[in-house]
Amino acid sequence: MLNFDSIPENFPNATAPTTFTARDGTALPYRYYPANASAILILLHGSGTHSLYLSDLAAGIAASGMASVYTPGLRGHGDHPKRRGDIDYIGQLEDDIADLIAKIRHDNPEATIILGGHSSGGGLAIRFAGSPTSIRPDGYLFLAPFLQYNAPTMRPKSGGWAYPKYTKIILLSLLNRLCITIFNSVTAITFNLPLNRRTGNETLSYSYRLMKSISPGDYRKALQQICEPALLLVGSEDEAFYAKKFIPIFEKFAPRVKVIVIPGVGHLDLVQERYTLQNIVIWLSKLPGYTRE
Repeated sequence: MLNFDSIPENFPNATAPTTFTARDGTALPYRYYPANASAILILLHGSGTHSLYLSDLAAGIAASGMASVYTPGLRGHGDHPKRRGDIDYIGQLEDDIADLIAKIRHDNPEATIILGGHSSGGGLAIRFAGSPTSIRPDGYLFLAPFLQYNAPTMRPKSGGWAYPKYTKIILLSLLNRLCITIFNSVTAITFNLPLNRRTGNETLSYSYRLMKSISPGDYRKALQQICEPALLLVGSEDEAFYAKKFIPIFEKFAPRVKVIVIPGVGHLDLVQERYTLQNIVIWLSKLPGYTRE
């Protein structure tokens, strides 16, 4: 089971939320942690939750002076989503990320933009790396990223967190191959958040189209598209994934990605761990073309 006690109940370092406008006119939320640096990190949250739990890490990176940080709230999540646990079509999350990157590039044309994420947010960053979009970041940061339910990195039932409805998923996949998408709003996966950590803004289930949109899909093909600098951090005691099994996968499909296993750290502990922050700061300082303002 994931160690939810490692995540604080209050988030004093969180900044006030603001919004950007996606291509469909929807105002999507994000929090911004400014720094006097040429690098900007977009950090995506994991499944079933929201961006607040990333606030300590985001604030720490910004305080280091190495990068400003955006922590967007993914569509279908957070305080007041249009439809909790659902989106309009498969691939909409990638479009939202592209729109955010476009906004940041417009506002900061000389910035080095890194796309990162934790857990399923890391999986979404991998999915984006493999997408055909012409808008690409300058680097990637993966924090214990989800690859696929049958990937060698997966522990059974994601450490007691995720419960996919495999029969429905298989049937819906077959229907989608026939271009039948009318049933894509059906619940395809549920999440086991302890009762004492529920506040009302969690998302305890995903529709098929949201589940597909946050997953890398064919992670092997997606990883092969990464030609930008990239860093992967994972804790040796990760309850959801087999940490050491990331190494041969990335050596084979994405050898440019630097993989670091942090001893004694679990899945949720990773975003609170000081060695996570230290490794990110060191990596940012060595990016090609990086300058600290």
